[in-house]
Amino acid sequence: MELLLSALRAAAEATRLRILALLAKGELTVGELVNILDQSQPRVSRHLKLMCEAGVLDRFQEGTTVFYRLADQGKNGALNKAIIDLVPSEDPEFSKDLLALADIREERFEKAQSYFRENAASWGEIRSLHVAEGQVEEALIELQGKKQVSRLLDVGTGTGRMLELFAPYASQGLGLDVSREMLAVARGNLANKGLENSQVRQGDMYELGVGDASQDLVVFHQVLHFADEPSKAIKEAARALAHNGELLIADFAPHQEEFLREDHAHRRLGFAEEEMIQMGEQAGLACKAVKHLDGGKLRVTLWQFGQASSGEE
Repeated sequence: MELLLSALRAAAEATRLRILALLAKGELTVGELVNILDQSQPRVSRHLKLMCEAGVLDRFQEGTTVFYRLADQGKNGALNKAIIDLVPSEDPEFSKDLLALADIREERFEKAQSYFRENAASWGEIRSLHVAEGQVEEALIELQGKKQVSRLLDVGTGTGRMLELFAPYASQGLGLDVSREMLAVARGNLANKGLENSQVRQGDMYELGVGDASQDLVVFHQVLHFADEPSKAIKEAARALAHNGELLIADFAPHQEEFLREDHAHRRLGFAEEEMIQMGEQAGLACKAVKHLDGGKLRVTLWQFGQASSGEE
């Protein structure tokens, strides 16, 4: 009861309600909240500290930047949802906040697109070597079967494209990436698309920072060829995968394009079909399907895994 009362007290103030309503639209930094609320940084920080201590908000750091988001687990997650549903969307103060938030999202998007333009040449060089990305995405959706899932985890999210692709089928999406620059791109893209059910944060493929058996769908899209230990990354994904969850992997088949190792930091020049299946089996996963996509110098292979039954382990 005391925990519930603490959370209720943390939310029971006009500015803190405004903060909750804003964070329901997506994660924000202290500086962004200061700009939107037009209040001093110490005052906003005090509100945030109180709500974090009450478990209403989650705080996470990327380098020198701290982000805040609504807690979405357990009783505090349920409380947040109930409060957000009661916030009057026509309230003049909140309407003004949303306009300021839109300006910040537009600025994010422009910064993200600038970064993307600066690096587009190198990404385009790789994409020209294989089948059109649209075909890869269609094949991924076909393998997944357009099934509704509660939690989606995109490992190495990059521009956030997989979060966008699977957003219609996931209640909540989380993208992880080690690069703060790429996370800025993803945040800009997600905000531009209005994908409020998806978030990104800095994270490592070897330590995902999510609970055991907590994710219904985990995706590695053109990520594992960067990994020093792909088998370790797959084992970590298997740990996070729910009992009836699925792991989708899209990566290159074995190839001889050495320049990808030298110029684009690829650690592995593709994966053989059986090698990937074996790594999955070692992680306690059973391969459900494999699909090859030819077109250009590089073959793209898709693998679909699920948790192995006791008879398959």
